[in-house]
Amino acid sequence: MPKRSTNMSGLQCLASENIWFDKQRYDEAEKRFYEGVNGPSTQSSSHAGDQELVSRMKSLELENQTLYKVVETMRAALQKLETRVAVLEKTPATAAVPCAKAAPVKQVENGDDDDDDDDIDLFGSDDDDEEAARIKQERVDAYAAKKSKKPTLIAKSSILLDVKPWDDETDMAQLEQCVRSVQMDGLLWGASKLVPVGYGIKKLQINCVVEDDKVGTDILEEEITKFEDFVQSVDVAAFNKI
Repeated sequence: MPKRSTNMSGLQCLASENIWFDKQRYDEAEKRFYEGVNGPSTQSSSHAGDQELVSRMKSLELENQTLYKVVETMRAALQKLETRVAVLEKTPATAAVPCAKAAPVKQVENGDDDDDDDDIDLFGSDDDDEEAARIKQERVDAYAAKKSKKPTLIAKSSILLDVKPWDDETDMAQLEQCVRSVQMDGLLWGASKLVPVGYGIKKLQINCVVEDDKVGTDILEEEITKFEDFVQSVDVAAFNKI
């Protein structure tokens, strides 16, 4: 009797506990514990892989849609280009280029085509070159004519000569006449005077203007000393550029 009483009290204790009624909650807690220790289960991994595959498929689908739009755009452009080429092929060349002017062509006579090639002037370059050359030559000629009319500067010099006689008996008037008889291109005689040198002797001091390119002092002295009956020597007393 006492044993039975004890057993009945144990059942009553178990009946009073509710641990078996919350088994599902404890199983879920145990599952989460082991997932935290060992990582997610195979089922979770499979689920994550499916999600990644779905994401990639969506991305490829969007990319395919974009490529399809690009292809459609290129196809439309190609179709327009083909249409335009077809129109140009059907249109005559003169109508396609309204601004183009047909070059004049000389009619063929007696089957001679060589002359026609010479008569065709596509750009008129020969005429333009000839006109430009003519204008340039006219300008050169005008400049040359203008330059020729401009007076050229001539270098000149003023020379004072001392012409000495042999003695006091020399006829100085005749001596001066002999000096002035020397004539040459670029020589112009000027004023003169007699200057005493001593012992009754006088020298002829005479001025002249010469062009430097035509007359020099050497040739003047040579020409004057030729009158050896009157002239003893010739000296340059002064020389000045004009």
